[in-house]
Amino acid sequence: MYLYNLTLQQATGIVTAITGTFSGQSKSQEIIVARGKTLTLLRPDENGKIQTILSHDVFGSIRSLSQFRLTGGSKDYIVVGSDSGRIVILEYNKEKNVFDKVHQETFGKSGSRRIVPGQYLAVDPKGRAVMIGACEKQKLVYVLNRDTAARLTISSPLEAHKSHTICYCICGVDCGFDNPVFAAIELDYSEADMDSSGVAANEAQKVLTFYELDLGLNHVSRKWSESVDNGANMLVTVPGGGDGPSGVLVCAENFVIYKNQGHPDVRAVIPRRADLPAERGVLIVSATMHKQKSMFFFLLQTEYGDVFKVTLDHDNERVTELKIKYFDTIPVTSAMCVMKLGFLFAASEFGNHALYQFQAIGADPDVESSSATLMETEEGFQPVFFKPRGLKNLVRIDQVESLMPILDMKVVNLFEEETPQIFTLCGRGPRSSLRILRPGLAISEMAVSQLPGVPSAVWTVKKNVNDEFDAYIVVSFANATLVLSIGETVEEVSDSGFLDTTPSLAVSLIGDDSLMQVHPSGIRHIREDGRINEWRTPGKRTIVKVGSNRLQVVIALSGGEIIYFEVDMTGQLMEVEKNEMSGDVACLDIAPVPEGRQRSRFLAVGSYDNTIRILSLDPDDCMQVLSVQSVTAAPESLLFLEVQASVGGEDGADHPASLFLNAGLQNGVLFRTVVDMVTGQLSDARSRFLGLRAPKLFSILVRGRRAMLCLSSRPWLGYVHQGHFLLTPLSYETLEYAASFSSDQCAEGVVAVAGDALRVFTIERLGETFNETAIPLRYTPRKFVFHPKKKLLVTIESDQGAFPAELRESAKKECFEAAGQGENGKMEIENGGDDEDKEDPLSDEQYGYPKAEADKWVSCIRVLDPRSAETTCLLELQDNEAAFSICTVNFHDKEYGTLLAVGTAKGLQFWPKRSLIAGYIHIYRFVKDGRSLELLHKTQVDGVPLALCQFQGRLLAGIGSILRLYDLGKKRLLRKCENKLFPNTINSIHTYRDRIYVGDIQESFHYCKYRRDENQLYVFADDSVPRWLTAAYHVDFDTMAGADKFGNIYFVRLPQDVSDEIEEDPTGGKIKWEQGKLNGAPNKVEEIVQFHVGDVVTCMQKASLIPGGVECVMYGTVMGSLGALLAFSSRDDVDFFSHLEMHMRQEYPPLCGRDHMAYRSSYFPVKDVIDGDLCEQYPTLPLDVQRKIADELDRSPAEILKKLEDVRNKIV
Repeated sequence: MYLYNLTLQQATGIVTAITGTFSGQSKSQEIIVARGKTLTLLRPDENGKIQTILSHDVFGSIRSLSQFRLTGGSKDYIVVGSDSGRIVILEYNKEKNVFDKVHQETFGKSGSRRIVPGQYLAVDPKGRAVMIGACEKQKLVYVLNRDTAARLTISSPLEAHKSHTICYCICGVDCGFDNPVFAAIELDYSEADMDSSGVAANEAQKVLTFYELDLGLNHVSRKWSESVDNGANMLVTVPGGGDGPSGVLVCAENFVIYKNQGHPDVRAVIPRRADLPAERGVLIVSATMHKQKSMFFFLLQTEYGDVFKVTLDHDNERVTELKIKYFDTIPVTSAMCVMKLGFLFAASEFGNHALYQFQAIGADPDVESSSATLMETEEGFQPVFFKPRGLKNLVRIDQVESLMPILDMKVVNLFEEETPQIFTLCGRGPRSSLRILRPGLAISEMAVSQLPGVPSAVWTVKKNVNDEFDAYIVVSFANATLVLSIGETVEEVSDSGFLDTTPSLAVSLIGDDSLMQVHPSGIRHIREDGRINEWRTPGKRTIVKVGSNRLQVVIALSGGEIIYFEVDMTGQLMEVEKNEMSGDVACLDIAPVPEGRQRSRFLAVGSYDNTIRILSLDPDDCMQVLSVQSVTAAPESLLFLEVQASVGGEDGADHPASLFLNAGLQNGVLFRTVVDMVTGQLSDARSRFLGLRAPKLFSILVRGRRAMLCLSSRPWLGYVHQGHFLLTPLSYETLEYAASFSSDQCAEGVVAVAGDALRVFTIERLGETFNETAIPLRYTPRKFVFHPKKKLLVTIESDQGAFPAELRESAKKECFEAAGQGENGKMEIENGGDDEDKEDPLSDEQYGYPKAEADKWVSCIRVLDPRSAETTCLLELQDNEAAFSICTVNFHDKEYGTLLAVGTAKGLQFWPKRSLIAGYIHIYRFVKDGRSLELLHKTQVDGVPLALCQFQGRLLAGIGSILRLYDLGKKRLLRKCENKLFPNTINSIHTYRDRIYVGDIQESFHYCKYRRDENQLYVFADDSVPRWLTAAYHVDFDTMAGADKFGNIYFVRLPQDVSDEIEEDPTGGKIKWEQGKLNGAPNKVEEIVQFHVGDVVTCMQKASLIPGGVECVMYGTVMGSLGALLAFSSRDDVDFFSHLEMHMRQEYPPLCGRDHMAYRSSYFPVKDVIDGDLCEQYPTLPLDVQRKIADELDRSPAEILKKLEDVRNKIV
């Protein structure tokens, strides 16, 4: 079995983010974010919407990012610390829209190791040196400089190692143009290692150390070291060198301390929430600094989401006071970036990322703690308390959707649409949600207006070729034409010169400033000064089809006669040529006029004899057939699409101008082919099935470029994005006819007709594979199931260390009353107060839940109707129970029909050691037509039931290391049979016929068989490789797919002969008496597929995302990415793609210096999986490299691109 791995949705979680001027334009600022293994460049546009400029897969794990600028330079460079054992410096190339590798220096082994640097990065604020550090022992300093040609140079590494030392954080110290200094928080454990009593370990003390790089001696030395709070976890650089006092801020538990060499400590407490339990400390998790000519301040965020503004009062080098003032509360971030334009980019730890705009910079009085008012009492320092409030200094203007983390996923066509939907459980705590993903681009609807009848077509026209906006929308009906003028509002006009008593076939701008309307009995040419010229059809014939561009018009009359017109110098429409075709014309199109030419040379004519002909429009050989293409069905619609020439286009390669001919055929297929610009010959044909209706093709503008809108049973958009041609569905209803639309309210939209309505919409975020609808949930979701017949969804949600809903509500009420607001927000417990608390100062989503002790759990079971997004039933579990597993089950006695089983644990604790009070299995029945739940009974068990599954009319439960079979009793579940021989903890169960596939939390899969006559469960096969399972899926009778916590996906299969032997064993004697091997079962499964995804996979499912497509294994990951594994059906494909992958590895090594083969084999050698993400980087290679690889494979580059497109279209 050979598989093709393709990432469908890039990871959406962000590990770290930096901001800087990477494109070299002084005014603009970009953000670079690391999403696990991808590096993405984002830029807020003038409306404050975040646009993705470039996304690059580095095939390695990005652990740290930093930016620096050489003195006097205008452009920032990017330093990347990854798992490649190399330091890499990148530069963003604006012309080609790529990251260029400037330097790559090897210093150690690959992989994320304790003593190999890469975890921490620190840059000298003047850009003269960079330090890269490991978690332990090693730190290296590289000196950065320019050579005579102003190129960046990098020195050999200088060592700043110290053995037996753990490093917590490093940062650069701003000391102007003196020798660069780096600060580090370190802990020496050499004495603790020697002392077995543990006394030395308790007395170990963290220190703050300054390392100085002597540029004259080219040597790094430890300059100064001083002990610091043991809660210290983070350092922030303080401006120096004339801008400030230099030194660092040390963020520790409950304190922020200013430290510098030869300066007394200046310490202030971090204000804490009034409702925080006393034993919980406050830690800073992310920090950012904003510096202007005259002032600077820091924004620090705590682990609860509160942001504080920190300012220093200083005269020259002395700091007199450190103030910490409450600023605002936003969801907890993994990185914050303040931008010069007054934006704050917050990369959330979980859930959507946000872009905020500063309304104020916290100048108003608020809760503040200061080093001057620090009070010491017997118990320690006096805390300062505050109450969180709504946003005051910040306002959110955009958000970037993030699925991180995906906890469970199912692919089901619940809404009976053309393609199935992907249901995912995402997020954590009060920001968690159920997200319904659909393949396609998101649409935002601007306006819908009803029309007096059912329209057949719509066009938009400008009055002059130089106008920015459209002047009219023209709508054609069966017997009339309606003209609407576009201004502040859209209203009907009658003085436009259009004939409104007849249907229209085409309306367009012709020449520079006149309008043309083609109707069945003639052509109406409306000049700018209001003169109207009519051309009438000869005899009783009518016009059936029209094709036109700005200077040429071709009409087809009934019976197959074609008449060609041109616009002459005076702007008149002149008849040039006639031509009889052999039969009726099915469709026409003229290519757009090329730059600097008088006319376009090509006319495409589709006929009902399943052919498309290209005719010449040159005066020399007018109406000569240049080429003929036969297609599988009669063409319904034709469209020429021109791709302009580009030097160093978006993907970095040079593209000559090219012309594509697209044809929508009557069998629902879109046919694309390339037209030779000189000879008119057709080549490189591709086709793709779009839907059950013949596609109608329209040219529209997207981001200032021509794109193609195909209207089949659903709309599709064909456009060029970052150098790739993408054909993506739009998540919208069926449309009949469309045109591009531009007005001052909506610069780039589409106007379309469907039914009796006129719709105006814009197309959102290009380049995305899925768009989503989110339904908020109350706690972190764990798992969900579908009610098989009712199309309802049941989720279990649970959180540790929070208060139950009733307590939260009463605390909130007290808080309101104390504030004298009375009960202004009557909170409905039903939907967690998600809808009506927009004015509530303490919305949970923004503020997080109040924290309780760690052994307190809250949990609920929710029945949800995904169509209306309403929760029909919500059961809060009482007295400290939390739900961990769920399944639907039909027991033998059909009395209740489908029941719901939920596995819970009471009082579960993980630390100091794992313990619980009791485990339970609840059985619920569905009432009120499945919309509500009623408890039948609950059964106490002796462990946490992490896995439940229906099996032959009974319930299988994995409780700790026991697999147990239960039947339904009146008062509780009845044990029928059990097997206690599992090594650790069972966390997944799948069944098929009489086989049971059990996944153990750290010992991979066990294959079991239940023998009914003996009432025994036998384990007959297991895996010889220990695997920490995080996801499992049953593929076929002998095969299981699994994923482990190190980011690998693997498939195991029982050898065919063993499988047959077990099935043909009537007495079961063989299984019973066979001896186990390697302390396990008698037979071992074989690992047939190995692949390192580089991200922890949490859920897998076999599904097909396209109608009539092949099934592939879909998976979702912790970082919020979705991928698919497609099985190859032919050996030729396997050979082709494995050779392409091999050449790509050689010609295009990954950006951050990791070896691709080694990365995909991080834990186990990669086996029988081809990496589609690497193959899909082929179009971004320079053209000569593309040709070189194609020659090696005996193909043309176009054939390789076609292969890549085909295999992608099989998946999504």
